[in-house]
Amino acid sequence: MKFGSLFSGIGGIDLGLERAGMECAWQVEIDPFCRSVLQRHWPRTQRFEDVRQVNEGNLQKVDLVAGGFPCQDVSDAGWGVGIEGDRSGLWGEFSRILGCLRPKYAFVENVSGLLRRGFGRVLGDLAEAGYDAEWGCIPAAALGAPHLRDRVWILAYARPEHGGTPRWADQGLGRCYVLPEGDDGEAPERCEHRELVALVPGVHPGVASDWWRHQSSVGRTANGLPGQLDRSMSLGNAVVPQVVEWIGRRIMKCEESP
Repeated sequence: MKFGSLFSGIGGIDLGLERAGMECAWQVEIDPFCRSVLQRHWPRTQRFEDVRQVNEGNLQKVDLVAGGFPCQDVSDAGWGVGIEGDRSGLWGEFSRILGCLRPKYAFVENVSGLLRRGFGRVLGDLAEAGYDAEWGCIPAAALGAPHLRDRVWILAYARPEHGGTPRWADQGLGRCYVLPEGDDGEAPERCEHRELVALVPGVHPGVASDWWRHQSSVGRTANGLPGQLDRSMSLGNAVVPQVVEWIGRRIMKCEESP
């Protein structure tokens, strides 16, 4: 399967999907530092800067379009403007590109604040474009990371009348982890006393495993900090590739089944 990457950042989603067996056809990323990271790791991949300037004329047709559109306007750490804000409103470009390319799948990531600040808009746009969707909040801790990092993951697939595979109407990926609301109505990512579900055999939620021992630490020194800001911001915006790989392998398995 080939995929295209929108709002690529430093390639967390791309790395996870490649580990699952897919091939990256192109990337779209506006930040110069992030593009330098992408160039280092995907030197032969076609790359574009501005999501507002790409369409079916310059993007190769792919099986899946993936991306985590900007979260600043839907995040609890932001102003709470919602999905109509200047940054998170770029979801409209994601939706537009889906309409242009008509991939079999769309794979969308964002912070859990999206559930309260624009989730209906995302699902509505997907439905209008001819896609059914499944979703769930899977934290990095569910795959053994030593931190929570809740994220909403949406997998949309074209309905049969729009070129999709009929079996998806009866066979979904399921929701092995669905984020519950807190008893006190707090934002989901602040509800720390929840039971986490292990998604990988032998990997215990919240306990660092072999998957995580290779992780490099973020330098937190006063001396030279300005030179680390781009790196720190990029890491903060990035997704956890292990979560993407787990989802990607399930997509591949369903694709390969008769």
